[in-house]
Amino acid sequence: MSAKSIVSKIDIGINDKDRKAITKGLSGLLADSYSLYLMTHNFHWNVTGPQFNTLHTMFMAQYTEQWAALDLIAERIRALGEYAPGTYKEFAKLTSIQEVSGTPKAMEMVQLLINAQEATARTARKLFPLVEKAKDQPTADLLTQRLNVHEKTAWMLRSLLES
Repeated sequence: MSAKSIVSKIDIGINDKDRKAITKGLSGLLADSYSLYLMTHNFHWNVTGPQFNTLHTMFMAQYTEQWAALDLIAERIRALGEYAPGTYKEFAKLTSIQEVSGTPKAMEMVQLLINAQEATARTARKLFPLVEKAKDQPTADLLTQRLNVHEKTAWMLRSLLES
């Protein structure tokens, strides 16, 4: 028996059509999450101004959390039987977050990060009807955790813009 003949069909109680649709949505979430990670890390490196230390430290905490989340999302895609996107080209095609050109001022960075956090939350939220229909509790749990992080982070960033 060759290694190829050992591969078994996935039978976890979610039909193939729903699994593929869920992983397609999770791939979009992974792309948004990676785009958000890159933006946050870029801003960490390049922020300047009177709030440098506060923002530099805050951005580092955010991109570190985001980095860990990438693995969770990609591994859920794999657990559902599909391959996770993993190239800049794939992420650029799938993301809803527009790439930032140049180096914005500190408070522009904050606004751009708010927008990206909220876009990532919207991408996660759109998946709920499908995962609920498929009774995919592990994905629902992952989405709930990600929504909590993105909404809380957006709130914290918005607080920086209040006068």
